[in-house]
Amino acid sequence: MSDEPAVGLVVTGIGTVGADGFDFRTALGRHGYKYLPAASQYFLAAAKRALAQAGPDALAAVGPEERGAAVGTNSAAVALHHRMDSTVTATGAGDLSPVTAPYFSINLFGSRLATEHDLKGFNLTFTSPRVAGLEALQMGQRALATGRARRLLAGATEEALPEGEPGAYTSEAGAVALMLEPEPAARGRGVAALGRVGVRSFFLPPKVAASAEGAERAAALLRDALDALGHRPDRPLAVTAVLDGSPVGEAMAAALDEKALGGRALAGKPERVPAGAGALEPVARVAAALGAPEGHPHAVVTAAAEGNAAVCLVTPGCLEIPGGLDTSGCLEIPGCLETSGDASAMTDPPGGSERPRDGRRRASDR
Repeated sequence: MSDEPAVGLVVTGIGTVGADGFDFRTALGRHGYKYLPAASQYFLAAAKRALAQAGPDALAAVGPEERGAAVGTNSAAVALHHRMDSTVTATGAGDLSPVTAPYFSINLFGSRLATEHDLKGFNLTFTSPRVAGLEALQMGQRALATGRARRLLAGATEEALPEGEPGAYTSEAGAVALMLEPEPAARGRGVAALGRVGVRSFFLPPKVAASAEGAERAAALLRDALDALGHRPDRPLAVTAVLDGSPVGEAMAAALDEKALGGRALAGKPERVPAGAGALEPVARVAAALGAPEGHPHAVVTAAAEGNAAVCLVTPGCLEIPGGLDTSGCLEIPGCLETSGDASAMTDPPGGSERPRDGRRRASDR
């Protein structure tokens, strides 16, 4: 565990991978990856691209115990479980492959990433419907804020659902990974900060969402989340909503107007994106917002029919936190600053800039 909490986190690397045309031999190497489940291959490749953008010393600047990972997924193991079920019912458990059988556990899908990059601080997996990827960002940043580590690789990965599985027609396949580190560390390494992300997750009961007060309740939850994330109501806010047609999704969509959001000035009409079956699309939209030209803060909102919901506030370029953050509740605000939005007030950790420590250093390329 780090002596100092990692605060003022910024994104310094973004990696995205799609299933179409994906070849693990090209993306990862010809040896050692063949028998990994597709979702693990996707996330490894996305992380490799994020690290390439962040720079070869992004992880090497700290020891293995100060590196953490968090991944969200809904369908990474579903196809594998189907194949296992077929094998067991057809010929017996003795015919299960010893290479893939351990991946019966969803927690192992990020294990290869941890071993490959010596991520010994923590390795977390989240599976909440649709919001799992955003929860990975939220809880990963919270872990860094409490001193569990100083570097974070976080994102989402999905494998296509088998035919006939509920949601297969909106299946997702691919991965997105973000590299996060303290702003002083990025500045000391001379790399660009692509932006800041902050996440709030919450729950809207489906019965409440379907009631006459559903939209009002959704709006209240969104207002509270945006306030907690430090968004100032008079600052224009772009909105992307990744929603389905369930009562929860419709209630959230109805809440996305200036009046319902407490008079917040919206930067154009909210963009509504049809949700896929997994947790990938919301994180992909966060990555896209980070890659946009500096300008308005951007809120990525998502929710599942089960009631899980989340909002991610993206500040591209991140020379300033919109409105500053109330740091009295720092542990409640993932990645919050110890300053009030003044970038010039940020200082390096005690002892100066971070230096490479013992641990494996691996070259990454796009």
